[in-house]
Amino acid sequence: MIGRIFRIVRTPITLMILLGVLMYGAWWGYTNVIRPMPEAAPEPCVNQTVAKGQLKSSQVTVRVYNGGDRVGLAGDVARSLKSKGFVVSRTTNTEENIQKTVIVGAGAKNPEVLFVKTFFKDAVVRADKRTDNSVDILVGNKYAGLNKSAKTSYEVKAKTVCLPARPTPTAIAAN
Repeated sequence: MIGRIFRIVRTPITLMILLGVLMYGAWWGYTNVIRPMPEAAPEPCVNQTVAKGQLKSSQVTVRVYNGGDRVGLAGDVARSLKSKGFVVSRTTNTEENIQKTVIVGAGAKNPEVLFVKTFFKDAVVRADKRTDNSVDILVGNKYAGLNKSAKTSYEVKAKTVCLPARPTPTAIAAN
């Protein structure tokens, strides 16, 4: 009698367990599909030769972020920097509330950071130990403007400077 009851109950219990496993699999799959993709790690910097001890603006990659209330400020700053020869890789807003201009780079004493700082009046430098040696410029409500007399080259003592890798013309054409 007990064996007969077990055989009758066994099939619904097995189906309930399988249904639970199926539901868990569906939930796990759904949560992994809607999860945002992680950002790719930045490429490490590459030692680049500095001709005649002068770091040129065309060798420095910057990203400009607007942390203030003025619409389009990051775009205006990016256009000004492009006209000076800088490579602007990104222009967008930041969640961080910025008052004075902040220059962010791998190290506060790195030549690319000090060079970018010469273009801004009343700017503060912040280091974050990034590996790609790009420079972020965060402009805000008390943006003091660009230094019009800043030179497009910066004297460095080293023969090489670690700067972001540049895509080759072949890699650009492939995309």
